[in-house]
Amino acid sequence: MVMSEALHRIIIKRPVAAAHKHGGGWKIAYADFMTAMMAFFLVMWLLAISTPKQLAGIAEHFKMPLKVAVNGGQKSSTSTSVIPGGGTDPTHADGEVKQADSDADDVKRLDELKQRLDNMIEASPVLKQFRPQLLIDITPEGLRIQIVDSSNRPMFDRSSAIVVSYMRTILREIGPVLNGQPNKITLSGHTDATLYTQGDKSYSNWELSADRANASRRELIAGGMQDNKVLRVMGVASSMHLNQDDPLAPVNRRISIVVLNHRAQTEIESANAANAASAGVKPAVAQPGTARPSAVKLSAAHSDRRI
Repeated sequence: MVMSEALHRIIIKRPVAAAHKHGGGWKIAYADFMTAMMAFFLVMWLLAISTPKQLAGIAEHFKMPLKVAVNGGQKSSTSTSVIPGGGTDPTHADGEVKQADSDADDVKRLDELKQRLDNMIEASPVLKQFRPQLLIDITPEGLRIQIVDSSNRPMFDRSSAIVVSYMRTILREIGPVLNGQPNKITLSGHTDATLYTQGDKSYSNWELSADRANASRRELIAGGMQDNKVLRVMGVASSMHLNQDDPLAPVNRRISIVVLNHRAQTEIESANAANAASAGVKPAVAQPGTARPSAVKLSAAHSDRRI
């Protein structure tokens, strides 16, 4: 009986399942990674070749709330609400002026003014002879007109703010041209590094440069420029050389007139208003055409004291 059971034992063989093979999932992940990297470098390249105006537009787009963007709303900064894009009317346009459009208008206007000045100098027999002493260029603040000194043709009497005849002619010719622009101007006077015998203890290059800038302002107004065009008059002495290699070079003695762009003018006006507000007084307005007798007198008294 035992033998019979042993002979009839049933053995079932089950095949062993083969080890799971890796499929193509890694290829999909790698392809996604390469696509993401390509998109990243494409974005970086586009940002590198974009203009500042385009970058500002892109940044403004991401600041805009989704609802405003979907509905075709304007810039979020044009809202009167303290929350960007908020308020009852997100497209209300009583907010800030579009800076990009204003900058573009400034560039065009100042380029046209530069061309007009260049043409005026070339067409005028009087101004053309002074062309080497007239430097006109565009700066981050606006259009800069520099009238530089020369060893053979100084702009002022030595060590004084008395304007010589040819300098008076240049300023009075430029004055009416500046009236055709809405932009305001700043004037700054520069000297070379020659010092007075007493240095800065009494009358120095700081007072001299300021007096010369103010004297130039009076000549511009005498030529027909409106007195309210002037926003700031400065004397910077010899702190900003035009010829860095030679602090005593004649070109370092100059008058710089800057026709301000909208951005620079707004910054100066805001700074002036903030200073007046912090002092608790209204900004003092200089009377047009007024001179500083004490400064002029002191200048004449020290005319022979520069070495």
